[in-house]
Amino acid sequence: MSNVKLHLYHTNDLHSHLEQWPKIMSFLKERQQIHNQNGEHVIRFDIGDHADRVHPLTEGTEGQGNVQLMNEAGFLNATIGNNEGITFSKAQLDALYKDANFQVVLGNLKDKFGERPHWAKPYDIHTLPNGLKIGVIAATAPFKAYYELLDWDVLDPYDTIKEFAEIIRDQVDILILLSHLGLEADKQLAEEVDELDIILGSHTHHVLPDGIRSSKGITIGQAGKFGFYVGHMEIDWKEDEKKIHHVNAKVIDIRNQIPDEESERHLHQLKEAARHQLQEVVTVLEEPLDLEWFKKSSFTSLLSEAIREWCNTEIGMINAGLLLEPLNAGPVTKGDLHRVCPHPINPCKLLLKGEYLKEMIHQAMTKELVNLEIKGLGFRGKVIGQMIFDGVETEGRLLEDGEYHVRRIFINGEPLEQERIYTVGTVDMFTFGRLLPSVAYAEKKEYFLPEMIRDVLAWKLKTLER
Repeated sequence: MSNVKLHLYHTNDLHSHLEQWPKIMSFLKERQQIHNQNGEHVIRFDIGDHADRVHPLTEGTEGQGNVQLMNEAGFLNATIGNNEGITFSKAQLDALYKDANFQVVLGNLKDKFGERPHWAKPYDIHTLPNGLKIGVIAATAPFKAYYELLDWDVLDPYDTIKEFAEIIRDQVDILILLSHLGLEADKQLAEEVDELDIILGSHTHHVLPDGIRSSKGITIGQAGKFGFYVGHMEIDWKEDEKKIHHVNAKVIDIRNQIPDEESERHLHQLKEAARHQLQEVVTVLEEPLDLEWFKKSSFTSLLSEAIREWCNTEIGMINAGLLLEPLNAGPVTKGDLHRVCPHPINPCKLLLKGEYLKEMIHQAMTKELVNLEIKGLGFRGKVIGQMIFDGVETEGRLLEDGEYHVRRIFINGEPLEQERIYTVGTVDMFTFGRLLPSVAYAEKKEYFLPEMIRDVLAWKLKTLER
C-alpha cells in the first residue's frame, strides 16, 4: 500500500495585523491548487490571538470581522488565545463565533457554573475522504485572575490535554494539539503526553523554521506573529503500518506575497462596517486636550485623575505613552478614543506599602523607563513616556546626567510614610513585574474587567459635560 501525504497549514498570533491577511489568503489558495492537482489532503488551523482590539476593525465589529476573514481561509478548527479570551467580555466572546464556518476546539474553559461554552468543543474528530481519522484537542493560556473576573473558569491546561488525549487516542490515527500555551509548555507536553503526534503552538511568537522534534517523536510547529509567516507540516502516513512515517515541518515567509484581490475587497468592506460602528459620539469637548510624552500635559493629567477616581484610590498613575494623539475640541467618537488609546489594557488597583511605593516612584521617573520602547504586556504604543501621577508630589533636582533625583515624596500633601499601605490606581501592564519590579510586593492587586483604559477615559470625558 502507498503512503498518504497530508498537509497541515497553521496560523497563529495574527493580532489583527490584517494588512497581512490578503497575503495569507493568496498563499493558501496557491498551495491548495497545487495539492489538489497532486491529489493530496489539506487541513488548516488557527491557534489563537487572531483578534486583537488594537485594530479598529476588530474593535468596531467586536471581533466578528476577524471571524468572517477566518471563514475565508477554510480553517477546520481554531482555538482561542488570551486576546479572544480576556479582552472581550463574556457576552462578546459568547457571540464571537456565531457565524463561524469552522469549529472552535478548547478543553480548558468552563463558565462559573461548570458548563463548557456552547461555541467550543473539548475535542474534534475528522475522517478524511481516504478514511484517515484526525483528532484535534486544544488549550489556551490560563490567565486565571482575568478569566474569573469575566465569569469564566480556566482549567489547568496540562490536566485537560492529558484527559482528552487519553479519551480520543484510540479513536484516531493522528492526534493534533492546538496549543496557545507557549513554546516551553509545548516542549514539556511533547515529553510528557505520549498520545500526541503533532503540536501546533503559539502565544510566545517563536518562529520554528524546521519545527522541533521531541525525544518521543512528537513534532512542534510555531509560526511567529503578525501573519508574517504561515506554518506548514507535510505528513507522510504509512497506510500499511498505520503510523506516521515522517513529518517535514517548516514556516514560509509571506511578507512579499502578492495579496489576494478578493480578500482585499472583503477586508475593505469589513473595515467600512467597523468605521460606521465607531462613529458614535461619546462626548463633545469644549477645549482641546494637548499631549506630551515626556512631561505633563492636560490630556495625561486628566487620564491620571480619571484612573484614580475610577479605582477609588489615593493615587493615580499612568504613563504618558498610553495616549497616542491629542484630542481636538468638538465631538469625540468611539473611533477617536480607540485611535488615541488602542491598548487592550485594563485598570488595576494596588495596595502598596510606603517603602515599596517610594521605590516604585523612583523607578518610574528614571530616564531608562521614560524612554523605553516596548511591545507586549498589552501596550500598543511607541514609548512608555513620563509617568504621570495624581495625588503625588515630589521634591528633587535634575542631575548632570539628566536623571531626576527624588529627595522627598508627598502623598496628597502629606509626607510619604514607609509603613503605611497606600492605594494606587494604575494599569495592569505594570503588575507583571517587568517594568516596575517593586509592584511585585503589592499587598493586593485588584483588576477591573472587561473595562479597558479607554472606557475609563470615556467615563471621565462624559463627566466634563456641562
